[in-house]
Amino acid sequence: MEHAPGFLKLVTQERPYVKELTSDQARQRLARNPGLVLLDVREDHEWENERAAQAIHLGKGILERDLEKTVLDLDHEIIMYCGGGYRSVLTASAAQKMGYRNVFSLVGGYKAMVQSHWPMTKGKPED
Repeated sequence: MEHAPGFLKLVTQERPYVKELTSDQARQRLARNPGLVLLDVREDHEWENERAAQAIHLGKGILERDLEKTVLDLDHEIIMYCGGGYRSVLTASAAQKMGYRNVFSLVGGYKAMVQSHWPMTKGKPED
């Protein structure tokens, strides 16, 4: 997907203020801290198609509205991922501005997770 110049400019402006992890680093953190929140910030249809097995979903469009209801502790470790690692930079930045102190964006997003054989699941989750 070719991204719009304005979108890329915004991501480039925010990226220096966001901590990023590779897929392997995220896997290591999850192994050390199974209670961390792996947060999929993609659109609903992307989430339903396929997602990381351990992930919870909070789309970028509602993140600021619902993050405080989903992750109560501002020090809780959160790793955010999107399709390719761009939207997650923006959502990680927004979370930091909301006071969250232990937030990361996954470099390469879902695509990198698939390439590294991350466990995935499909379909609508059970309610």
